[in-house]
This record gives sequence, structure tokens and C-alpha cells, in this order.
Amino acid sequence: MTDGRELLYYETLSPETEEKMRRDERDRRLPAYAAQDGDAIRRDDVEIDRPNVWRTPYIRDVDKILHCPFYNRYADKTQVFSFYRNDDLTRRSLHVQLVSRIARTIGRALRLNLDLIEAIALGHDIGHTPFGHAGESYLDGCLCQRTGRHFAHNLHSVRVLDGIFPYNITIQTLSGIACHDGEFELAEYRPNPMTDFGEFDRMIAACEADKNNIRRLIPSTLEGCVVRISDIIAYLGKDRQDAVRARLTDETFPTGSIGSRNAEIINNLIVNIIDNSYGKDYIAMDETHFAALKDAKRVNYDLIYKNKRVRDEMENAVRPMMEELYDRLLSDLVGKRYASPIYTHHIRYVSETHYSRAVPYEEDEPNRIVTDYVASMTDDYFVDLYAYLFPDSKRTIDYHGYFD
Repeated sequence: MTDGRELLYYETLSPETEEKMRRDERDRRLPAYAAQDGDAIRRDDVEIDRPNVWRTPYIRDVDKILHCPFYNRYADKTQVFSFYRNDDLTRRSLHVQLVSRIARTIGRALRLNLDLIEAIALGHDIGHTPFGHAGESYLDGCLCQRTGRHFAHNLHSVRVLDGIFPYNITIQTLSGIACHDGEFELAEYRPNPMTDFGEFDRMIAACEADKNNIRRLIPSTLEGCVVRISDIIAYLGKDRQDAVRARLTDETFPTGSIGSRNAEIINNLIVNIIDNSYGKDYIAMDETHFAALKDAKRVNYDLIYKNKRVRDEMENAVRPMMEELYDRLLSDLVGKRYASPIYTHHIRYVSETHYSRAVPYEEDEPNRIVTDYVASMTDDYFVDLYAYLFPDSKRTIDYHGYFD
């Protein structure tokens, strides 16, 4: 979107890169560093998950993710602006599509495995909480206070697809999802190969024990690296658009070397990544663009994410509501109150999946089940459940309407 004005700064590929791409396409030169379908690894080698001529391993992963019951809930999970009744503001369902589109654009240019890219992109936020990163922080506090374990949406996305619903998804897809966190940008992304589920499980456990370990995560494939940087590209300019639509700030976003508006940022970062990554075994951008990306993120934090109005609304409403809801659901679960929504709306819902499990889901550790339930909720579901369980509470959320 250009908001009706001519783009100020719109880069193109260097002639050298463009010529290499045309030559490789003409000569049908195979990619050297793309993830190969034959290398896909699953926890269980079962007949139903074996690839055939028309369904590759990663196409199967995409299908599993799309049909996961929690995929539907992307549609009403907030990206940044929670207290707005405004369908023009981005929800997480659009965000994952944007990540997929940007990553597939880069991946096609670099001749990578597009099915793997799509699987990682569509699944990367499926474990995200209601109310964006604030909700994630509050749920982390609830869980850590009681168990010492940490909650992070990237780790929980793995739990959704590998634990709550044991879909037998490939380690390549799960690694890309676990290591996607777009809050930690790098100038270069060099894959850290991983082919053993024992090592993968230890990595997840180490991150749950100490969230600082999340900063050290690197995807195991180039495709995962592409999704990780695409996550940042997808939200950097889009959040600015949303901030303007929400009338959160009147300040003008400064124009850096990657531009200031969404279309500029997307185009210029994609072009620079292709120019600096084509034919290489890592993903990179040059120093100028990396510095501009970091600066644009800093501006977003100053004007959007740390905005006092946004922060106060979350702290005053969502935090206490989440703490009360968590305590109530945990009490109901431990007390085996089978009429509680944690049984009727969550455990029963999860247990209806046709995928077998060694241990019945309701026998999992109670705090895990409560965390699973809260994280699965959409914003509206959370608000409605709170009102149902606490009908006399004076806590409410005041929404900004279209015409406020």
C-alpha cells in the first residue's frame, strides 16, 4: 500500500544478481543449499506420513498445520492493537500469510524449498496467546511463578503441533518454528543443522528453563532462516500502517535507507537479502540495510509498542484478568470440576483429535493444560470466558470503535 503517494525509495536487484538468476534459470541449475525432501525426518516412520509423488513431506506438514483446530483461532488473535473493534487492523491470521508470502518470494529467488517455507511460516505463531506479546508476557508470569518453567509463543507453537496435537511433523519444520523469533534480528543467518529429535527436545527444555536460551536459537535450514527474517519484514511496516489507522500516533515515521512505509520496507529488504544471499549457504543483508532495519524497529518500539496508552490498557485490564482466569482454571482442573470450561471446552476438544497419544491429554501436568487452554484463546474468547466465570467482576475492556 502506498497511501496514494509515489514511493520515495524503491530499490531493484543489482544487474549482476539478476544476470546470475537468469543464467541459472536458463541452464536449469539445481539449487545447492535448499532443503531436500528426501532428508525430511519425523519422530515416527509411519506409512500414512510417507511422501509420494504428489505429496512431498513438507506439503504434508502444511496440510497438518492448516487443519489443526487451533489454526482457525489465528483469525481473532491480536497482532498489536487489542482494544480496537476495527477490521482494518491486522490480526495474526493476516500476519502469517504476509510472512509466508514474503518468505516465499525470497525463497523462490534463492531457489529454496517453498513447501518447507510455507509450513514454517503458517505454523510459526499458532501457539501465540491472545492480546499479542503483552498476553504472552502475562502468561509467562503465571506459569513461571508456579512451575519455574517459561512460556514463549515460539516454543508453544511447537507444543501445539508436536504435543497437544501430535502430528508427527518434520524436525525441519518444527526447528524453523521454534527458532523463528522475530524479536532478535541478525545481519547473517547461518543454519545450525539438526537431525535428531533428542537434541531438539533438549533444546526446547533448555529454553523453557531459561528464556535467554531463545536468543541463541538458529533454524536448521536456510528456509527457516528466510522465515525468521521475513517475520520482521512482515510486521515492521504493517504495524506502522496500523498505528496510523488506530490514531495511536501523530508522529511521522522517519525515512531511513529502507524507506519508512510498508511497501518500501518490504521491497527494499527483500531486494537486499536476495542480492546478498543468492548462491550462498547463508542469508544476509548488507551493513546499511541491517542498521536501517534495527533503527526502524527501535522507532516502532518508541512510537508503538511502548506507547503509554497501549501499555496502560494492557496492564490495567488484561494482566489481572489473566491471573484470575489462570488461578480459577487451575483450581477447577486440580479439583476435577468436570463442568468447568477447562474440561468441557478444552480437554474434550483436544481429546477428540483422531491422532493417538501414549498418555491421555487430561493426565498431563495441570499447569501445562491450563497454559495450553489460555494460549489457545482468541481475544474475544478470553473476554467472554472471563465474563462467564466472573459474572460479578467489575473488570472490563473498553474498546475503541470505528467512530471514536
